[in-house]
Amino acid sequence: MTDEDEVRRLRERVAQLELELATGPRPRTQDSPQPRERRVIWRTVASAILITLACLLAPLSATAVWASRQVSDTDQYLKTVAPLADDPSVQTTISDAVTNEILAAIDIEGITDEALNAISQQGLPPRVAANLQALSGPLVSGVQSFIRDQVANFVASPDFAAVWRQANETAHSELVNLLEGNQGGALSAQNDTVTLNLAPIIAQVKERLVARGFGVAENIPVVNKSIVLVQSDGVTKAQGFYRLLNTLGVWLPIICLLLFAAGVYVARNHRRALLIGALGFAGSMLALGVGLALGRALYLNALPSDVISRETGGVVFDTIVRYLRYSLRAVGVLALIVAFAAFFTGPSVSAVKTRAGLTRGIGALRGNAESAGLNTGRFGAWTFAHKRMLLIASIIGGALVLTFWSQPTVSVVVVIAVIVLFLIAVIEFLGRPPAAASVAGGPGPSAPA
Repeated sequence: MTDEDEVRRLRERVAQLELELATGPRPRTQDSPQPRERRVIWRTVASAILITLACLLAPLSATAVWASRQVSDTDQYLKTVAPLADDPSVQTTISDAVTNEILAAIDIEGITDEALNAISQQGLPPRVAANLQALSGPLVSGVQSFIRDQVANFVASPDFAAVWRQANETAHSELVNLLEGNQGGALSAQNDTVTLNLAPIIAQVKERLVARGFGVAENIPVVNKSIVLVQSDGVTKAQGFYRLLNTLGVWLPIICLLLFAAGVYVARNHRRALLIGALGFAGSMLALGVGLALGRALYLNALPSDVISRETGGVVFDTIVRYLRYSLRAVGVLALIVAFAAFFTGPSVSAVKTRAGLTRGIGALRGNAESAGLNTGRFGAWTFAHKRMLLIASIIGGALVLTFWSQPTVSVVVVIAVIVLFLIAVIEFLGRPPAAASVAGGPGPSAPA
């Protein structure tokens, strides 16, 4: 190529560049490939879908664990309902129901009149016989009060707690049958109505009254009376919901956590995805708490007013679901802790300043300790070199403790979080940077030029 050809080629190139500068760059066609941008979009969409599904499944996961562990398991169920035997409102409701059935089964007035007539026919003076008949009302009232006091004393005694546990142990399988849609037993559900058979309770109370010398209780016949506890079209829906949750069991929480972890993993910004997902988990636990409050109101509205009081019904509901409430609060607090951790490890100004302040503070403590003669030596250098691994191990250890804790409460979550933060602070304190090690041990090797 001659010099003239080279000059001509350069002039053509300059003219082309001037034309592009004047008219603007050539627009991209729709067919131009943009693989990187497409990958970013798909990762963002996939992460959002996975994290949203995890947040939606979180309330169902907590409820599934509660249904499989608290309701289906007999020992845990007995532990759940045991406090009801000591609740005053529950004791009053049971005492009133049992007393009313006993008084209805025994003709106190008839027995009293018969006894007074038999006494008056023993040749008493007319005036004495007339006064004796006037005692009928007070005697009947006194016997009724005696029965009420005896039943109330028994219900408030430690013996009733044992009877309560035994009765609930027997009735637990029937409760599960009820929730699974099976019929028969002390508890049954037909035509959207839940009833309770009082016969077993009255029979045991009768035995204990007779054992305490109250012979009139011998006249109590076998009572086969059922009372309506709930009458609502939600009974059938609750049965189906229970069967679904009990079938899913512990698998639903595992699926939920896997979806959440996958959503954070595929996200372009892992920290931001973790922050948003943790806040979503906290919001879902809040929604579950609101749902329980609404369910409580619906349950109390469905209770027949002539069976048990709303106060007693509320105590029963709160006792049954208390472990579910403990779980949702614990998960909510844990999610908020994770969200705060994700935020303070981010690039925001407040997060950076907070981290810098903590680092300076720990560094100052380390410097004061070394000035006082406390030197970690090689162990400090090894800790600094493996600091990332140690921090991850501390966090994973705390997570494993929470995972295998049978019933973590809010206090348990907070204590474990504080312990993990303390371990992180200790690791930061013990880890001696190479520069600090060089200063403490003398001049290190000169840097290469």
